[in-house]
Amino acid sequence: MSTLTPRVWWAIVVVGFVGQVAWTIENLYLNLFVYRTITDDPTAIAVMVAVSAVSATTAAFVVGAWSDRAGRRRAFIAVGYVLWGLATMAFGLVSVDVLAQVVPLASAVAAAVVAVVVVDAVMSFLGAGANDATFNAWVTDVTQAGNRGRVESVLAVMPLLSMLLVFGALDPLTQAGEWSLFFLLVGAVVVVAGLASWGLVRDTPEHTRQHAGMLRAMLGTVRPAAVRANPRLYLTLATLGLVGISSQVMLPYLLIYLQNYLRIDAYAVVLAVVLLGASVVGVLGGRVIDRVGKVRFMPLAVVVYLAGLLAMVPARDLVPVIGAGMVLMSGFILVLAAVAAAVRDYTPLDSVGAVQGLRMVFYVLAPMVIGPFIGAAVIRGADTYYEDLGQVRQVPTPAIFVAAAVVGVLALVPMLALQRAELRARPGPTGAEGRVAPVGDLPPRP
Repeated sequence: MSTLTPRVWWAIVVVGFVGQVAWTIENLYLNLFVYRTITDDPTAIAVMVAVSAVSATTAAFVVGAWSDRAGRRRAFIAVGYVLWGLATMAFGLVSVDVLAQVVPLASAVAAAVVAVVVVDAVMSFLGAGANDATFNAWVTDVTQAGNRGRVESVLAVMPLLSMLLVFGALDPLTQAGEWSLFFLLVGAVVVVAGLASWGLVRDTPEHTRQHAGMLRAMLGTVRPAAVRANPRLYLTLATLGLVGISSQVMLPYLLIYLQNYLRIDAYAVVLAVVLLGASVVGVLGGRVIDRVGKVRFMPLAVVVYLAGLLAMVPARDLVPVIGAGMVLMSGFILVLAAVAAAVRDYTPLDSVGAVQGLRMVFYVLAPMVIGPFIGAAVIRGADTYYEDLGQVRQVPTPAIFVAAAVVGVLALVPMLALQRAELRARPGPTGAEGRVAPVGDLPPRP
């Protein structure tokens, strides 16, 4: 089994973790910032989320292909993180009161909404280019089939740990209304990580450059010929997409469910125990993934994830919810680790960056667009309400976990097809170093 140097591990942990802290701010707190300081119009938040997802996916395609053509990643990561941090700081400058000094008060709210959508689009483009495109491509460059399970399990728990950090250390600032200081601190940390990445990240001499044009490289990932040439890659991406959609059916409504349906006041305790426990299971499971094999491990991890979803349905009190949540999140982390590591194995060496755009489509864009709407339809269908200060509000029910499990079962379809494709590609014991065809160009004629 190949080993990674301490420098590589430090780069993975530092650059990867800080990137997830920034994404936690973008995914969780930016909506709250808009709601509390600009407008409570849900349309504004919906537009911002949609624009952000499109911007991030576009960046992953463009910057990933650009780094392939340049044949290096370090400069894209370092410069991208510095600019990402500066864009994060810029949110602290967006204020209805400030804009009211230059535009009529009646237009200040609309101007603030436009400003925050534009800044978020820029931030998402820079963040996705630096983190999702080039950092993830670099991780593929420096890892091998024998250690990707361990590396991916560490990366998979970083979003959980970043949420714990932000909740514990920075949430008091938002409660006090110190939004400018909040964004300044987070942005500064991202800038420092960008500067540190210049010393930690080393481009790999064996990195294969993409000599095709950028447009050809980007479009090549979605050509039918590329799908036929690399069936295992696209089956793995389909699995990633379905698992992501399943999670987004219930995750956006989880806090509301805990607070307003189960009436668990100590929901912070639930989150802390579940996130920490799942992180430990995920890190330990990385070695098992490498030992057993990613493709063989996937169905087991999905079964654990589905069992956790179904266990959440009857759970009502604190301890049962923590137990069910631990199984659910542990299974989810293990699925992501195994599937994401397999995506790296099946990525063509000359298109590592370009494939990150595809990964964003299946990992971010499709789940965020499809999953929450399924969850919303289930919530509306359940037609359950609670009263809050004299107002009747709709509340999520355990049906969201059943719906998520139904979508999760669908992930077994491409997963089983992947196992058959793996057997056809390599009879006998399976590793993950089989031949992959170029994605950016048509496969050679027989």
